[in-house]
Amino acid sequence: MKKQTGNLFDSKTNDPLQRPLAERVRPQSLDEVVGHEKIIGPQSTLRKQIASGYLPSMIFWGPPGVGKTTLARLLARELKYRFVSISAVTSGVKEVKQIIEEARSQRRYYNQATVLFIDEIHRFNKAQQDALLHAVEDGTLILMGATTENPSFEVIAPLLSRCQVIQLNELSASDLKTIVQRAMEKDVLLQQYDIDLQGFDALLAFGAGDARRTLNLLEMTFHLAEKDGKKVIITEELVKQAVDQSPLYYDKHGDYHYDTISAFIKSVRGSDPDAAVYYLAVMLEAGEDPVFIARRLIVLASEDIGNAEPYALMLANTAFEAVKKIGMPEARIILAQVTTYLASVPKSNAAYLAINRAQEVVRKKGPKSVPLHLRNAPTGLMKDLKYGVGYKYPHDFPGHFVRQNYLPQGLEDELFYEPASTGREARLKQYLEQLWEKRKGKDID
Repeated sequence: MKKQTGNLFDSKTNDPLQRPLAERVRPQSLDEVVGHEKIIGPQSTLRKQIASGYLPSMIFWGPPGVGKTTLARLLARELKYRFVSISAVTSGVKEVKQIIEEARSQRRYYNQATVLFIDEIHRFNKAQQDALLHAVEDGTLILMGATTENPSFEVIAPLLSRCQVIQLNELSASDLKTIVQRAMEKDVLLQQYDIDLQGFDALLAFGAGDARRTLNLLEMTFHLAEKDGKKVIITEELVKQAVDQSPLYYDKHGDYHYDTISAFIKSVRGSDPDAAVYYLAVMLEAGEDPVFIARRLIVLASEDIGNAEPYALMLANTAFEAVKKIGMPEARIILAQVTTYLASVPKSNAAYLAINRAQEVVRKKGPKSVPLHLRNAPTGLMKDLKYGVGYKYPHDFPGHFVRQNYLPQGLEDELFYEPASTGREARLKQYLEQLWEKRKGKDID
């Protein structure tokens, strides 16, 4: 855990213009926070708890730039609690234990509660999270964690049960407009200029619901714009120029880089291992969570490869477990292996399309009755009702197959799964066409 100390550059670092715009205009009270009305509005449960002097431990779950860190700071400030902030990327059990001891001392000698904020808490392993349990349970610490991942999967159950989970959604276009306008009116630098923001729609589009990203992009376009006295015009073209010139979407704290993960997935889907491994390198160099990447590869292995190469899913799942065990920097090798393999094998989205089609039929027509011959008959009454009568056991027939109807009445001729003609799935396609007359020469639109 880093502690700030005085140095020769204090006067410079205290200059507000040395800090990013998003930091300069960060809300200073809960009333200044834009959005999340249901969570922190005047009538919200959380505000009522604060008003009564109670601050629970909580996990803020949501995408980057929606105010997780800001809310944690302001909630602690409302009750004048001591606030300690660490990142799960750089901190470990030793730092956590030191903070717990300091918190005990603060409570014992000064009767002051301590809020420990852990950014990217999903990066803590089980041992690190276990170290927090007793201190949270006995009130030594009030824990506030921030995560972009579903805490049900990433935070251990004993710790999660001691916290309220606060889900924060992306900020709306209206919220972001308010934030941008406030920045132009109140920022120590921007307020000195008459800014004509013609490229507001582009700013929102590239900001993608992330207030920090949007404000940083606004600041960059401001510095790129020509200044005619105090008049500044920010056009759509200027916003695009700023995006092209800056690695804006990743920050050093490991927030999602939406465009890069999209390019990564599309490169694997498009069978370009060179592009895929390049975007993998971009994400890893920017501090992306390797477990997040591994999780996306599992989904991709089913959605975009499927039965064209069934081994892809097994490899991706094995890599996911290996990445969690090994960690960085060696996890990059595992991710590179799986990425290049998945990019290099035949592709098929037939399984993905099949479940989509089947679910669409169920939604439109509702679940149909299961044919009687497919039902189990564990009781005498069920046997009397002819459950299971007429069922043909496939293994009793040549080739372990016999034609009989498995779909409900009215759906007998439906085709949901249409194997692709690539990879191993081509053999499945040929085999199924030999078995089922309805499949011969038919393709699903």
